[in-house]
Amino acid sequence: MVKIFKNLEKKDYLIMLIVAALVVFSVFLDLRMPEYMSRITKLVQTEDSTMKEILISGGYMLLCAVCSLICTVIVGYLSSLLSARFSRTIRRKIFEKVESFGIAEIKKFSTASLITRTTNDVSQIEMLLAMGLQLLVKAPVTAVWALLKIIGKSGELSLVTFAGVVIIVVTNMIIIMIVSPRFEKIQKLTDKINGVVRENITGIRVIHAFNAEKFSENRFNNVNEKLTGIHLTITKTFALMDPVMTFVMQSQSLGIYVVGAYLIINAGMMDKINLFSNMVVFSSYGIQVIFSFLMLTMIFMFLPRAKVSAERINEVLESDISIISGKFKGKTSETGTVEFKNVSFKYPDADEYLLKNISFKVNKGETIAFIGSTGSGKSTLINLVPRLYDATDGTVLVDGVDVKEYDLHELNNRIGYIPQKAVMFTKTVEENVAYGDNGKGKPSLEKVKEAIKIAQGKSFVEKMEDSYEAHIARGGTNISGGQKQRLSIARAIARDPEIYIFDDSFSALDYQTDLKLRQELKKYMKDATTMIVAQRIGTIMNADKIVVLDKGECVGVGTHKELLKSCDVYKEIALSQLSEEELANA
Repeated sequence: MVKIFKNLEKKDYLIMLIVAALVVFSVFLDLRMPEYMSRITKLVQTEDSTMKEILISGGYMLLCAVCSLICTVIVGYLSSLLSARFSRTIRRKIFEKVESFGIAEIKKFSTASLITRTTNDVSQIEMLLAMGLQLLVKAPVTAVWALLKIIGKSGELSLVTFAGVVIIVVTNMIIIMIVSPRFEKIQKLTDKINGVVRENITGIRVIHAFNAEKFSENRFNNVNEKLTGIHLTITKTFALMDPVMTFVMQSQSLGIYVVGAYLIINAGMMDKINLFSNMVVFSSYGIQVIFSFLMLTMIFMFLPRAKVSAERINEVLESDISIISGKFKGKTSETGTVEFKNVSFKYPDADEYLLKNISFKVNKGETIAFIGSTGSGKSTLINLVPRLYDATDGTVLVDGVDVKEYDLHELNNRIGYIPQKAVMFTKTVEENVAYGDNGKGKPSLEKVKEAIKIAQGKSFVEKMEDSYEAHIARGGTNISGGQKQRLSIARAIARDPEIYIFDDSFSALDYQTDLKLRQELKKYMKDATTMIVAQRIGTIMNADKIVVLDKGECVGVGTHKELLKSCDVYKEIALSQLSEEELANA
């Protein structure tokens, strides 16, 4: 819990000190008022007292109340300012940390969980800081100070006050023991309910198409009922505090007056005045003590859940990053080359290697393609180039330098990566294509238009309302899969990189568009290195070099015609898509 507050800035610590000082001063003023009340009580019962003395004591009492009010307002403002600043800092740090995650770290935390940690968990910490900072200082200071003021004044009345304190403390401990284990379950179920809702919204068309609305409702209701059940248990448990507090408070006041009345009856005349005055003071301070524990109870309502949230946030912030940026930014002896030297790879939690002893080299201006059955490791292999993963064994070289030595920004500026799943952002067409930093400045509108034209997207983009300024919905839901792929390809073209990586980036295109696109790419990228993962033989048959993968092993390297003669796996894939006559004429 304490770790999370290490993210406070120096200004925040100053604000905390000011808040603490103002809270203590406010408590001092609140506890002075019963003393003035006691003085007024004595003055009223003293024969030679004057109205002026009573009004002066009443004036001081009013002044204490006004000053306490002013302190409370300032404390409320500063606490809100501090909590808002802190939550802003934590959200930024979580976001920056997640941005530095590799795929391995992203898989460790679900998307729904990361969203919950960035929003709901941060809100719990913010709430604790906004209210807890005031209460955490005020409650114990008030309770201890009030008890110290009444200790020694009357043993009998002190016992009545301490009895109320004991009951409150025991009740608090029992409640904390009941609710604390349930707060962690609440956050995990919040993750789960966010995940279910996110899946339902994303897959709404499939749900409708398969009449699965009832199934989705049951799935949501199952998680929702569990979450509601735990919330109800916690709420009912905390609801016990109100009647217990009211009972103790009223019983304490009644006890003080009963004991006080008994003492007054058996006391002398002068002692009667002091006892009555003490009775008033004890009644006021007793209520202050009870309210202090009521405030502590409110802290205990926030603290367990905030503790769980803090641990979940720290889990993200303290996660080890598997992909560490290197420092190399200089010029290289080679340009546009990619080389794999005895590269093997397995996932961190896997026992078996997915890729085994892969070696090849592609030079500037050449096109190398990768083909194989589903699960043969094609996408994983090319993901090692931009360091979405790091090779377990062996070395991956770009321009003759180990990719692990590159500064990540420098490495990414050399590469134009088109992922298997086209990703669109909630921006315009132009902003989506000119997205990111390529180290050369933002691509101009003319460059964006050229890139879209090469990617065979000009026809559909210019038909859209507002054309290149047309809005793309989140995830590109207002355009087709083929259109998303073409804009994704245009995004890479606009960067003008040395190396293009196409991870099955033509799968959503029809054959005619695919053919035209490859022809345009060949003209435009004649001086660039191209790496292509594809399922279609027609997409890769003109590549300078084709690598055939089977169960993570390289079973053939060569041109299309060479592999038809020498590689049975390649020939089998080719014959499954084209006839022997079509292959002969290719």
